[in-house]
Amino acid sequence: MYDLEEQEKIDALKAWWKQYGAMVIAAVIAFIGGVGGIQGWQYYQRSQAEQASILFSTLEEAVAKNDANEIRNVSAELIERFGRTAYAGMAGMIAGKVEHDAGNLEVAAERLEWVVEHARSEPLRALARLRLAGVRLDQKQHDAALRLLDAGGGEAFTPLYADLRGDVLMAQGKTEEAVAAYDKALETTPEADPWRNVIQVKRDAVGSLK
Repeated sequence: MYDLEEQEKIDALKAWWKQYGAMVIAAVIAFIGGVGGIQGWQYYQRSQAEQASILFSTLEEAVAKNDANEIRNVSAELIERFGRTAYAGMAGMIAGKVEHDAGNLEVAAERLEWVVEHARSEPLRALARLRLAGVRLDQKQHDAALRLLDAGGGEAFTPLYADLRGDVLMAQGKTEEAVAAYDKALETTPEADPWRNVIQVKRDAVGSLK
């Protein structure tokens, strides 16, 4: 009786495997492939970050030497090859400053726009919007600057956004609105921050024109 029961179990297992074995094997392969895919992707990301880090060190050296051409070349390579890493956003900011300082305002705007659209860090995107708005002000593209400032940058950037808004409105001759913007910048800037003095001077100068 024992042997008969064992044989029946074996026969039942064989029948089950014949019907479902292929599905089990496929599921196991898919699971292994999924785990391997995840590990492969994680390895790829680590590799990208390590290579980008090395290249960013080269960029830092170029900044220390004030080598504008090297900064342009290395930052462009970082953005092109490692655009999904955090280093690419920082490289875009550095490149934007270099182009702005060189008077290449439209090129500076392009670099900063890339950061706004692609940087992984929201604070970095907020800073890029602020600097891009400053470039648009330099280009006398006041409406474009205000649209960027309207997007906001979070509480931490409120004083800086309000201050620059005051500058843009002043450039447009909108003194009352400029005063309101400077007042907001003063309200949200810590008392110990030395930049308050600069904002206060601008606010007083605009207020005297009302």
